[in-house]
This record gives sequence, C-alpha cells and structure tokens, in this order.
Amino acid sequence: MSTAVIPEPIAQLQRQLDQIRSTQPRGKKLPDSVWQAAVELAREHGVYSVAHPLQLDYTGLKKRLGGVSHRRRKARKPAFVELIARPSAMLGECLIEFESLRGSKVRIQWKAAAPPDWISLLRAWREAER
Repeated sequence: MSTAVIPEPIAQLQRQLDQIRSTQPRGKKLPDSVWQAAVELAREHGVYSVAHPLQLDYTGLKKRLGGVSHRRRKARKPAFVELIARPSAMLGECLIEFESLRGSKVRIQWKAAAPPDWISLLRAWREAER
C-alpha cells in the first residue's frame, strides 16, 4: 500500500475533524463550516483527494460541491474543434495548440502548403503524458 502525501490544507482540516470526532458522539452531523471547508478544498484538489483522507462521504461531498468533480488547478471540459480545409484555400501558416487537463501544452506550427501528421503528433504527446 502506498503512502500518499496529503497537502497541508487537507491535513489541517483532518486534524480539526479528528478533534471534532473525538468529542462528539458517533453519527452526529458535522458542522456546516467543516463541510464548507471540505467543499473549498475539493474545488482545488478534487473530491476523492479530500473525501478519502478526511473519511467523508464521497457522494455527499460531491453533492455539496454541486455535482461537479473539479480536478486540480484549472480543469476545463475538453473541447472539440473541427477544422475543414477547402481545397482551393492556400495555407500560408497554421498553428494548433493543445492543452491537457494537467496543464501541459503542445504547440504545432508550420509554414507549408501541406500540414504535418498532427494526429500522430498528438497521440505521441498524449502517450508521453501518461
């Protein structure tokens, strides 16, 4: 079993929760302030990363978050953009940028009439991300 490092803000709330749980009877509801702090941490670190070490109900935390599991940092929904080239159009210069959910980026730029095999380049980059 691996030991994961818990970020300090989560560890602080964990200590606070341990103290609350040691003084309250089992099964008593947690204060709203604790849940609110957990929701704020889940927005930054993800629902599982907060619920697991704090021994909170994952589904309950996710509902309080609004049903959306936010990943670390600036997670955005993936977008799809289709580019359709017209045969009569001349490509002078083209630029495509991709950004992973982790925040890493790749930029493909060319100045030729025929584009490179950018699908293979994207696949190779995604494999390297894993």
